[in-house]
Amino acid sequence: MLDYVALGLLFFVAITLFYGIIAIHDIPYEISKHRNHPQQDAIHVAGWVSLFTLHVLWPFLWIWATLYREDRGWGFQNQKYAEEDESESLKNQLADLQERFNQMEKTLSETSRSTSNKTQQTETSATQSAQGEQ
Repeated sequence: MLDYVALGLLFFVAITLFYGIIAIHDIPYEISKHRNHPQQDAIHVAGWVSLFTLHVLWPFLWIWATLYREDRGWGFQNQKYAEEDESESLKNQLADLQERFNQMEKTLSETSRSTSNKTQQTETSATQSAQGEQ
C-alpha cells in the first residue's frame, strides 16, 4: 500500500513540476500580451525554445517583454509626455520672446519719436537762431 502512495506522490510531484515550469516560462509571453507588445508571438516561441535550452533565454525574454509599453513605446523614457512638455515649453518661450520683441519695438518707436522731436526742435531752434543772426 505504501508503494502505491509513494508512486502517486511521485507522479503528482512530476506533473506539478512539469506544468509549473511551463507556466513559469509563459510569464514573459503573458507580460507581452498584457502590454500589447508588437513581438509577443516571437516572445512566446522563444519561451518554448528556452525550455529546451535549459532556461538560458528566459531572463532575456523577461527583459524583452518588459521593455515595451503601449503608452510610451520602447525603453523607460516617457517620450510622448516628454514631447508634449517640450512643445509646451517651446510655445511658452515663443510667447515670451514675442512679448519681449513687442516691448522692444514699442520702446524703440518711442525713442525714435522722442529723438526725431528733439532733432526737429534743434533744427527749428538752429533755423531761428540763423534767421535771427541775419
